[in-house]
Amino acid sequence: MKDPEFKAEYDALEPEFAIIQAIIDARRDADLSQKELSKRTGITQADISKLENGNANPSLRTLRRLAKGLGMRLKLEFIPAKN
Repeated sequence: MKDPEFKAEYDALEPEFAIIQAIIDARRDADLSQKELSKRTGITQADISKLENGNANPSLRTLRRLAKGLGMRLKLEFIPAKN
Protein backbone atom coordinates (compact mmCIF):
# COMPACT_ATOMS: atom_id res chain seq x y z
CA MET A 1 0.00 0.00 0.00
CA LYS A 2 1.72 3.07 -1.25
CA ASP A 3 -0.91 5.65 -0.28
CA PRO A 4 -0.26 6.48 3.41
CA GLU A 5 -3.79 7.80 3.94
CA PHE A 6 -5.33 4.60 2.58
CA LYS A 7 -2.96 2.48 4.67
CA ALA A 8 -3.91 4.40 7.82
CA GLU A 9 -7.62 3.82 7.15
CA TYR A 10 -7.02 0.15 6.39
CA ASP A 11 -4.94 -0.30 9.55
CA ALA A 12 -7.65 1.40 11.61
CA LEU A 13 -10.18 -1.18 10.41
CA GLU A 14 -7.93 -4.21 10.98
CA PRO A 15 -9.39 -5.04 14.43
CA GLU A 16 -12.90 -5.11 12.93
CA PHE A 17 -11.74 -7.39 10.11
CA ALA A 18 -10.08 -9.67 12.67
CA ILE A 19 -13.28 -9.94 14.74
CA ILE A 20 -15.37 -10.67 11.66
CA GLN A 21 -12.95 -13.36 10.49
CA ALA A 22 -12.80 -14.90 13.97
CA ILE A 23 -16.61 -15.18 14.08
CA ILE A 24 -16.75 -16.76 10.62
CA ASP A 25 -13.87 -19.16 11.34
CA ALA A 26 -15.31 -20.25 14.70
CA ARG A 27 -18.75 -20.87 13.20
CA ARG A 28 -17.31 -22.88 10.31
CA ASP A 29 -14.98 -24.83 12.62
CA ALA A 30 -18.05 -25.74 14.70
CA ASP A 31 -19.72 -26.86 11.45
CA LEU A 32 -22.69 -24.57 12.10
CA SER A 33 -24.79 -22.61 9.66
CA GLN A 34 -25.81 -19.07 10.53
CA LYS A 35 -29.31 -20.40 11.18
CA GLU A 36 -28.02 -23.05 13.61
CA LEU A 37 -25.91 -20.46 15.44
CA SER A 38 -28.97 -18.23 15.58
CA LYS A 39 -30.95 -20.96 17.36
CA ARG A 40 -28.13 -21.47 19.88
CA THR A 41 -27.66 -17.78 20.65
CA GLY A 42 -31.04 -16.14 20.19
CA ILE A 43 -29.39 -13.72 17.75
CA THR A 44 -31.31 -13.57 14.48
CA GLN A 45 -29.75 -15.15 11.41
CA ALA A 46 -30.05 -11.75 9.71
CA ASP A 47 -28.01 -10.11 12.48
CA ILE A 48 -25.36 -12.84 12.31
CA SER A 49 -25.16 -12.25 8.56
CA LYS A 50 -24.78 -8.49 9.12
CA LEU A 51 -21.95 -9.13 11.58
CA GLU A 52 -20.17 -11.50 9.23
CA ASN A 53 -20.53 -9.10 6.30
CA GLY A 54 -19.19 -6.13 8.27
CA ASN A 55 -22.52 -4.31 8.25
CA ALA A 56 -22.84 -4.23 12.04
CA ASN A 57 -20.52 -3.84 14.99
CA PRO A 58 -21.06 -6.42 17.73
CA SER A 59 -21.27 -5.37 21.34
CA LEU A 60 -19.28 -7.22 23.97
CA ARG A 61 -22.55 -8.83 25.08
CA THR A 62 -23.18 -10.10 21.55
CA LEU A 63 -19.65 -11.48 21.29
CA ARG A 64 -20.18 -13.33 24.58
CA ARG A 65 -23.45 -14.82 23.29
CA LEU A 66 -21.74 -15.93 20.09
CA ALA A 67 -18.86 -17.49 22.02
CA LYS A 68 -21.27 -19.37 24.29
CA GLY A 69 -23.29 -20.58 21.30
CA LEU A 70 -20.08 -21.81 19.71
CA GLY A 71 -19.03 -23.66 22.87
CA MET A 72 -16.17 -21.26 23.40
CA ARG A 73 -15.15 -18.52 25.75
CA LEU A 74 -14.37 -14.97 24.70
CA LYS A 75 -10.88 -13.60 25.28
CA LEU A 76 -10.19 -9.92 24.77
CA GLU A 77 -6.55 -8.94 24.62
CA PHE A 78 -4.64 -5.66 24.46
CA ILE A 79 -1.28 -5.88 22.74
CA PRO A 80 1.44 -3.28 22.21
CA ALA A 81 0.89 -1.06 19.18
CA LYS A 82 3.23 -1.38 16.22
CA ASN A 83 5.05 1.82 15.37
